[in-house]
Amino acid sequence: MVAFVRGAILVFMAILSVQFGGAFAATLIPRVGALGTVALRMSLAAIVLAPIVRPRIKGHTRADWRRVLALTIALAGMNTVFYFSLERLPLGVAVTVEFLGPLGMAAFGSRSLRDWLAIALAGCGVVEVSGALTTDWSQLDVVGLVLALVAGVFWALYATSAQLVGMTWPKLEGLWWAILFSSIVLVPSGLVTAGIHLVAPRNLFTGAVVAVMSSALPYSLEMYALRHIDTMVYGVLTGVEPAVAATAGFLILGQNLTVPQMIGMTFVVAAAWLVMARNRQQE
Repeated sequence: MVAFVRGAILVFMAILSVQFGGAFAATLIPRVGALGTVALRMSLAAIVLAPIVRPRIKGHTRADWRRVLALTIALAGMNTVFYFSLERLPLGVAVTVEFLGPLGMAAFGSRSLRDWLAIALAGCGVVEVSGALTTDWSQLDVVGLVLALVAGVFWALYATSAQLVGMTWPKLEGLWWAILFSSIVLVPSGLVTAGIHLVAPRNLFTGAVVAVMSSALPYSLEMYALRHIDTMVYGVLTGVEPAVAATAGFLILGQNLTVPQMIGMTFVVAAAWLVMARNRQQE
């Protein structure tokens, strides 16, 4: 039970970090574009983590590297595709559609009626908190919806591959290699789209903040968390992310929480409680 609680706390800490990092990313996308933002985020995260991780090339099997490759694809795809979806969709709708990925993963791994109830509550809560029900869906970009859905698939792949990497690689070493490989692919694309603006001091500073708060810190926390909880639990707990975003908007940006959003937050908290209660009984 102690290990499960530790894992859940790490997930919640990662969510908080991502939301604050997202505020800085929102100011960076208009200046360097989606590809430029992801390129800065991943490359600078690799630089920040390198002296901490001290990665080694030798001592790993081909199977270990295949797991890192899967995590690389998941990281690059999840971040890039989601940022492109934000160029076409309202944030609340994009987050809701993307969450179908980990929610589907949770449903696939469910084992009881309580699990299904938790999944249903989390799904309803995410929809309410995001504000998707108040958006005119007839005016939405179909391409944007598809991109957000694909980002959700990558999110589910990320959770699975991160768990496998965490089981076979020491500490954060496997994660670092995945971030490095992602940046090698993304940086040239970011330079092509953003040009010299990508390395402007202001953009580099903002990119460094985004790298730490949206990549280096949360991915490290989740890597450790997925050593203590399964992907079904992770899929449900990440439903708290839109609720955290709504709360941060209220506290920091002065955005009002609507009644449906508060109800949705209650649903998500109830879902997390059901999952934790199930794990407590299994101990």
